[in-house]
Amino acid sequence: MAIIYSYPKANSVSETDSLIISRFEEGSPTRTMNADMTAVLGFIQSNIVTTVPDLDEVLTEGNESDLSAKVNGIFLLNEHIPSGGGYVSMNGDKNRVNFYDNTDTQYAYLGQDILRLINASDTFGLSIKKPTTVTTNRTATFQDASGTVAYLSDIPATNNYGLFAQTGNSTPISGTTVETTLINGGVGTLTVPANGFTIGDSFRAVFGGVLNAANNQTIRIRVKSGSVILLDSGAQPISNITNNVFSFNVDFTIRQLGAAGVASIVSLGSFHYKKTVNGVVEGFAFNIINNTTFDTTISNTLDVTVQWGSNNATNSIYSDIFILNKTY
Repeated sequence: MAIIYSYPKANSVSETDSLIISRFEEGSPTRTMNADMTAVLGFIQSNIVTTVPDLDEVLTEGNESDLSAKVNGIFLLNEHIPSGGGYVSMNGDKNRVNFYDNTDTQYAYLGQDILRLINASDTFGLSIKKPTTVTTNRTATFQDASGTVAYLSDIPATNNYGLFAQTGNSTPISGTTVETTLINGGVGTLTVPANGFTIGDSFRAVFGGVLNAANNQTIRIRVKSGSVILLDSGAQPISNITNNVFSFNVDFTIRQLGAAGVASIVSLGSFHYKKTVNGVVEGFAFNIINNTTFDTTISNTLDVTVQWGSNNATNSIYSDIFILNKTY
């Protein structure tokens, strides 16, 4: 019988090559035969295990799987980063998963009830935290260009809601020809941030207060956004008024967005008072369409001013109520 290593050595294998095999069957003599490579390959493919065993199946006898096994950290490296460029990485502690940049500086972490993105120059760039009390059907979303996060359910369903309410009488504008504001402090805001308007936004300002005027006087009312004049009544005649209650209403609507020369806002004002001497209601109204100086790309703050035509000491006006509402 030939010894196997005495056969010539093959440097390559083909499908028609044969392997020498021995078959042992109970009750029969051992037989030596050959099988080509195709038959051997078919046997292996038909009998290979295709299911993936779990951890317990592959452990040796006496060992057990450890489901609490811990990994100190995971490091990610882009092969195109030059040597020494560092890794981005993440690790976990008992409360959260931490993320680090390639200089090992933490830039974010994720906890059970909080997500924080850390800015390199600030303590936190963004922090989203689960509220103490959670109710159903509340979705958090970004609401405006400033990045303020609010719950949709906390936003009024209507487009009509209050923006500002004056909480004290304004300083009396008396005995002076200097243009002076008719507004005092309050709650809310009179400012719309840059790019905060949308086409169709509409507002109403309601003023009420006390008015006095000597004979043959004039009064001028302006409605402004910063230095931009939205309404100007011009000098209006007013005469012989003593402790009359006045009302002044302003309505305005955004027609077009953009910088000065493009944006457009239409405004209407009406000023009325009832004379105590005869009960006659007097007043005036004025309107303007501003499409040359109004600018929605910058911050806009509402102001209303009064200017007397003379410094007569009798001339006096102040507001004891001022409410600004968004009406659409």
